[in-house]
Amino acid sequence: MLQFAPAPGVSLMRENVLLKKLCVKRRWKRQTYADMNDTFLGNDTSAKAVGAGEALGWMEADFPERNGSLELSTAPLDFQINPWDIMLCMSGTVIACENAIVVAIICYTPSLRTPMFVLIGSLATADLLAGMGLILNFVFEYVISSETINLVTVGFLVASFTASISSLLAITVDRYFSLYNALTYFSEKTLHYVHLMLVGTWGVSLCLGLLPVLGWNCLDDQSSCSIVRPLTRSNVTLLAVSFFVIFILMLTLYFKICKIVCRHAHQIALQQHFFTTSHYVATKKGVSTLAIILGTFGASWLPFAIYCLVGEREYPTVYTYATLLPATYNSMINPIIYAYRNAEIQRSLYVLFCGCFQTNVAYRSRSPSEV
Repeated sequence: MLQFAPAPGVSLMRENVLLKKLCVKRRWKRQTYADMNDTFLGNDTSAKAVGAGEALGWMEADFPERNGSLELSTAPLDFQINPWDIMLCMSGTVIACENAIVVAIICYTPSLRTPMFVLIGSLATADLLAGMGLILNFVFEYVISSETINLVTVGFLVASFTASISSLLAITVDRYFSLYNALTYFSEKTLHYVHLMLVGTWGVSLCLGLLPVLGWNCLDDQSSCSIVRPLTRSNVTLLAVSFFVIFILMLTLYFKICKIVCRHAHQIALQQHFFTTSHYVATKKGVSTLAIILGTFGASWLPFAIYCLVGEREYPTVYTYATLLPATYNSMINPIIYAYRNAEIQRSLYVLFCGCFQTNVAYRSRSPSEV
């Protein structure tokens, strides 16, 4: 059968119609695919949300304790150790070790039985008890928490530190009498005076330490508490005023000691018709030693004593710690000033630990003015 080719105009029109139909068909397919994708994504997101909600609800219903544990894991621990308490405990450890050595040396050496060394032993014993009290306070604070134990610990610390400060006053009185009555200092009468001072020192300290235990505390009335709980404001004021009285007495006695030392040096210079360099150096050393003793004592205890008078219980506890910690350093420095600088204690220390000297070596008992 014969086939004829179509005319040029007719074929062009047919191609245009076919192209239009093809474009329309492609647009329809694209729109259909887009609608299907949106529908699928929307259903998947909602399904995931529903699934997650159902899973969470199932977990909360069946394992409520797990949900609570997640919240607690982000919360801070209830058991926390105050860094200030750690520093006080470390200070107490050093104090106890230093003064235990001094007490052992004085007890071990029979020749150290003069009034001066008896008073130094009293000071070392008081500081040793104070160091042990700081350690026990830390242990009872974080291991055995009890109001009764807290009262006993605070009373123990009050008695120990009061005995330490009172022993410093007794040593000052002894030094004054050793210069004022140099000729009769080594008599039995002086030893009786020393024993009386020790009885008064430890008796008053024990009474002040028992006051909180016997009821003078703020456990029943929180409004009467001071910066040192459970001591009342009136109790802390009494302790602070007692410290100022002791400090003023020490200032007065050391001022008189300086006058006596300078007068003795001047008399020696007049007898020898000139003031030698050695006399000047000795006098200057004595005055410098007294200044160091008073400066150390005042710098350690004055901030805490002043804060006890002006501080309120509502103030931040960091102020109490910041003033109390330097006060403990006084008990750390006392054995260095009063014991380890003494030649006889140094020799006894060598005998006790090194055996470098014979125990039968003759000792020359010196007066407190030479220490």
